[in-house]
Amino acid sequence: MTMNLQVRLFATLKDRAGKNKIEITLSEPATVKTLLETVAHHYPSLEPALPTVLVAVNKAFASPDTPIQPGDEIALFPPVSGGSDMPHPTYFAITSEPLDVNTIYERLARPDVGAIATFTGFVRGETRREGLPTETLYLEYEAYTEMAELKMAQIAREIWERWPKVKGIAIVQRIGKLDIGEVTTFVACAAGHRDQGIFEAARYGIDRLKEIVPVWKKEVGQDRSVWVEGHYRPTEADNE
Repeated sequence: MTMNLQVRLFATLKDRAGKNKIEITLSEPATVKTLLETVAHHYPSLEPALPTVLVAVNKAFASPDTPIQPGDEIALFPPVSGGSDMPHPTYFAITSEPLDVNTIYERLARPDVGAIATFTGFVRGETRREGLPTETLYLEYEAYTEMAELKMAQIAREIWERWPKVKGIAIVQRIGKLDIGEVTTFVACAAGHRDQGIFEAARYGIDRLKEIVPVWKKEVGQDRSVWVEGHYRPTEADNE
């Protein structure tokens, strides 16, 4: 028997294919390995990117041996540069809108919160990294939104395992075109006091966001545009 699948593409994969979705027919039984082999055969423009591509099956990171079933949601993307069961207040967002920090603080505020530590990322105009434009005009961010929000909730749970005194967590990623000086990312951790792990937790939150949350950025310069890919490769161990 065979099954027809639609495979979502993001960032460099989308650019190579010239579209954000491809169709693949697989014989059953099938795995991620056979999926990638089929993609390479039918879509040669994607083949150069496949050795380092990440695969998500039903919004979870997959390995070559992960089985694929009819009706599965499949996504391919490069290495990345929920919430009802949360024990404390949270705010997770993938948004093209400017941040309202005071509103986020209000979401985390409660009588036993006396301190909030934050990390805020901005678009910088000078990158000075090999392979990227010397001067950045603006950034373009793209996200696999449905999976990204699930991974933000996972990061919150990981933080609470390590810093149980943290009372509330906010994680925000901006998408779309962002100009120099605009906010790109925001992480906030709240607790009763400043010495209850909130600085370390906020640092962990932004580091983990750049590891497992499927978000990518394109550096746009005067002479070229470049998708920025990370070095961390999530595995099934990065799923809950």
